[in-house]
Amino acid sequence: MAKIQAIRGMNDILPEQTPVWQFVEDTVRKVLSQYGYQEIRMPIVEQTELFKRSIGEVTDIVEKEMYTFDDRNGDSLTLRPEGTAGCVRAAEEHGLLFNQTRRLWYTGPMFRHERPQKGRYRQFHQIGVECFGMAGPDIDAELLVLTARLWKELGLAGHTRLEINSIGTSEARKVYRQALVEYLNQYKSDLDADSQRRLQSNPLRILDSKDPSTREILAGAPKLDSYLDEESRAHFDRLRKLLDAAGIAYTVNPALVRGLDYYGKTVFEWITDSLGAQGTVCAGGRYDGLVEQLGGKPTRAVGFAMGLERLILLLETLDLVPAHVNSDADVYVTAMGEGAMAPALALAEELRVALPEAVVVSHCGGGSFKSQMKKADKSGARYAVILGENEVANGTAGLKPLRSDEPQRELTWKELAPALAEALKN
Repeated sequence: MAKIQAIRGMNDILPEQTPVWQFVEDTVRKVLSQYGYQEIRMPIVEQTELFKRSIGEVTDIVEKEMYTFDDRNGDSLTLRPEGTAGCVRAAEEHGLLFNQTRRLWYTGPMFRHERPQKGRYRQFHQIGVECFGMAGPDIDAELLVLTARLWKELGLAGHTRLEINSIGTSEARKVYRQALVEYLNQYKSDLDADSQRRLQSNPLRILDSKDPSTREILAGAPKLDSYLDEESRAHFDRLRKLLDAAGIAYTVNPALVRGLDYYGKTVFEWITDSLGAQGTVCAGGRYDGLVEQLGGKPTRAVGFAMGLERLILLLETLDLVPAHVNSDADVYVTAMGEGAMAPALALAEELRVALPEAVVVSHCGGGSFKSQMKKADKSGARYAVILGENEVANGTAGLKPLRSDEPQRELTWKELAPALAEALKN
């Protein structure tokens, strides 16, 4: 019978890989907590209409990439392709936005049927941050200060750069869109295939085309900043002053737009040059109209999302995973003989209580001294605790270093935990 394999683009995260994931997740959680952000957890399945109304029906995500199906009741459901819409739905449904400000974050899998490639998968994991009820550029600036702090905590501060832009209000973009389409229609046959398709559905996305011939045409196109409304222009100017004061370096990229319809005013991306084409590690911006678009009261909002797969790939590519991030044991407790099994389990538990930061693995499954020591070595442990029936009778245990030439010592059970605590410091 043929073996069943994982779905293409949906990857297993193996035990050897999970410590790096935990390191990134724990670092993000710590930083967000310091800034006063609260975690929210939403379902991975939502009504399809939620994404049609928020993302826009004439987008690649809705038209081509969503995993959509009818459930047994005939309702159209979709595996979430992004987190913002679900967060808005949950916050509005549970009254979290009524006359108050909110700083929320979430993490979990998202799903898009794209062509899998390095750093881009069909099931991918994101950390998202969403802020509600704050109109000024100060909250935009806080998000960028926060992400800059996160790069420092992860060791990525010198490997990312910030690009920002303002795409104005939806009214300003409508006027600009008309001017852009009129200009690009003159060169329609010379545009790349994706840009020709986007010309009617989402022309602003043509601005970030990587096709060389399209880039040449865009050089003479109308500029979005010439069409900005005064409110958006003032908001962007104040944001830049706040970033300057905070010492956050950035580049204004007039071609930077977001692929989702709900964005307006501030947009930004953190980019690395170390991952080739998949260079964006964090992206976001303002979406002041989305809450109302989904049935709530007008609510100012701004947020971002970062892909965990891409962040982890960046850490590994740059060899920046800290040495302490691994799945190895610290101590391996052996049990030589039937009479040592129960005492070994009890001793291992005592060590876990006394050494709460240490990973203490109990040997299970029996075997000879030689086979148990092989497993102790394979576990990556720095020390093996050797407990046989003679040691049990004497109330002692052997402490054997596995990564150095130190001699083995015989210690009482009472002496064992303090000795290990001191040894594991080094």
